[in-house]
Amino acid sequence: MNAPLQHTKWRLGIDAGGTFTDFVIADRHTGAVKLFKALSTHSDPTKAIENGLKLIADDFGISAAEIVSNCDLCINGTTVGLNALITHRGGKTGLICTAGHEDSIEIRNGHKEDGFRYDPDYPAATMLVPRYLRKGVRERVISDGSIRTPMVEEDVRAACRLFLAEGVETVAISFVWSVLDNTHELRAAAIVREMMPDVIVTVGSELYPQIREYTRTSTSVVNAYLAPVMRRYVNAVDSYFRSLGARQPVRYFQSNGGLAIGQVMTARPVYAINSGPASAPQAGLYVCAPFGKTNVITVDMGGTSFDITLTKDGQTNLNKNIDFLRYRIGVPMIQVETLGAGGGSIGWIDSLGILQVGPQSAGSEPGPACYGRGGVEPTTSDANLVLGYLNPKGLLDGEVPLDVAAARTAIAIIAEPMGLTVEQAAYGMYRIVNSNMVNGIRRVSVERGYDPRDFVLVGAGGATAAHITALAREMAIDTIILPKLASGLCAFGQIISDVKYNDMATIPVRLDNAVACSRLNALYADLEARGIARLASDGFDAETIGIKRSLDMRYVGQVHECTVDIPRFDINASSIERVKDAFHRRHEELYTYAERHNAVEVINIEATLFGRIEKPGQQTLAPGAAVETALKGHRNAIFAASGVGLETPIYDGSKLGAGSTIAGPAIIEEVTTTIVIEPDWTATLHASGSYVITRHKEA
Repeated sequence: MNAPLQHTKWRLGIDAGGTFTDFVIADRHTGAVKLFKALSTHSDPTKAIENGLKLIADDFGISAAEIVSNCDLCINGTTVGLNALITHRGGKTGLICTAGHEDSIEIRNGHKEDGFRYDPDYPAATMLVPRYLRKGVRERVISDGSIRTPMVEEDVRAACRLFLAEGVETVAISFVWSVLDNTHELRAAAIVREMMPDVIVTVGSELYPQIREYTRTSTSVVNAYLAPVMRRYVNAVDSYFRSLGARQPVRYFQSNGGLAIGQVMTARPVYAINSGPASAPQAGLYVCAPFGKTNVITVDMGGTSFDITLTKDGQTNLNKNIDFLRYRIGVPMIQVETLGAGGGSIGWIDSLGILQVGPQSAGSEPGPACYGRGGVEPTTSDANLVLGYLNPKGLLDGEVPLDVAAARTAIAIIAEPMGLTVEQAAYGMYRIVNSNMVNGIRRVSVERGYDPRDFVLVGAGGATAAHITALAREMAIDTIILPKLASGLCAFGQIISDVKYNDMATIPVRLDNAVACSRLNALYADLEARGIARLASDGFDAETIGIKRSLDMRYVGQVHECTVDIPRFDINASSIERVKDAFHRRHEELYTYAERHNAVEVINIEATLFGRIEKPGQQTLAPGAAVETALKGHRNAIFAASGVGLETPIYDGSKLGAGSTIAGPAIIEEVTTTIVIEPDWTATLHASGSYVITRHKEA
């Protein structure tokens, strides 16, 4: 990026979650970071941003306009797209496809998603485009890229007339083999824009130019479905920040782990689906850097959900071609395992009389019973309050008061039918929600061939710290790194991230001749030139642009391919062996074997381009006074199923400094999170601002 504005002081990151919207503002020069929280406002997400900026302005003693105009970047991670997909509140969508393929999004790959393939009772996914709004067009491109049937333009016009009559807001266009010749798609798009100038158009071969018709069509439909929602949101946010004097366009966090301007997010809203949690791995690596750790499992427990990401050797896993919320999405996304386990997760008794927790959540409206906003059902937060983990005087330094009596009344709803005390039922909820989260951690680690004992566990999210030692104990992880900014770690991850774009193409070719080399070189050159031009128009120069290459490869005759990363080099008759060797090694990593005697083919290629943004400075904590000076008192806290508590010391985290060491059982109260240190664990505050929590060897 061009040299940062010299008169700017700060960088602002905003992460909108299910319960709270987090704000992290960092001094660009000193690295001093402050965290603020405002309740999320789902009816109008921009209202939460306005409320959060008021909190910052009041704390700094200046106006919100002065804050924003003195930021070099304002970055927004949002759940707007995700929520629209979960609740099926996207735009009214039409699909234009090759005649005869109107039902491909229902036929899918011939089966339901993994885990339910053979379950006849599992209902079909809700279609984002109803059958009557899927219109076939007579046209056909075949697998060699030639046109067998020219497009009948009247079919497109007839579809537009129907869409106009039905009030369609957004249109997806996806033709068979358009990735090899997209002239039909582009002409259809031109007709739609001519007849329906107010609609948003998604062209499949531009959004996801890779082989697999079902994946491309489904990705295009999801993108189109979310486009009106994201356009309204981005326009509102951009307009609001412009009114406050923002000197740079707002950047939005993408599911691929990078930033993009609003114009990109409205054109490619499918990249916004996992916008919030996708920044966690970058933040996790950042807080682990002072300790030389590059194997990181980052867990983020908020009010509604629990998100898990895994980074091995500094590289975070990416997903492509996955079923997300039952819809196939092809574009790359940070691999995030999400489950319904948060502070608002509701405890209930199933038909067998067994206690369950989640995935239903009280969210922020009405919220847990202890919040006093109308919630009456027992939640994880209510359980944590009854167990003595949370300060009965309230959260956020008392700004969110907590009602212990209301929490106990709610927990009694499940305690009485099971013949338990309120304390025993609360601990049962605590154990069950922990078990749910541990199962999620196993899915991203053990089930994918990783030993969790080789990783450190990084805590993010406001509710995680109350559960972190229990989770690590269950996973046999000995080291936890919990930053003071844990409850806003995703917002912090945004302000240390780069702009990122993925450019893709299809090139089915066997790696056994010179023609393959020249085609790969030419296509990579084209993709990278396109990406460089986009970044240059976005203010980046050659010195700040980075490029990574990958290929989707398989042995000839295989059905599925795997993604292989390669360095940038000229691909020729000798260097092609490097590409093959990279594939053999990757195949062996994934499947334990390689067939080096077999022919190899490429299906798709991808160039990932980064626009590197200058990072804020890093703050160093001063050494602390004696730990006793931070002791606030003692509270009865429960660490066993008996429901019998221990007199537990409570520490004020703001009074601890570098080197402060606290042995469990103990509770450390930071302004935006509460850290529960179980017996047999010890926490030491590092100068980088993170607690390093380790398990006693004898334990």
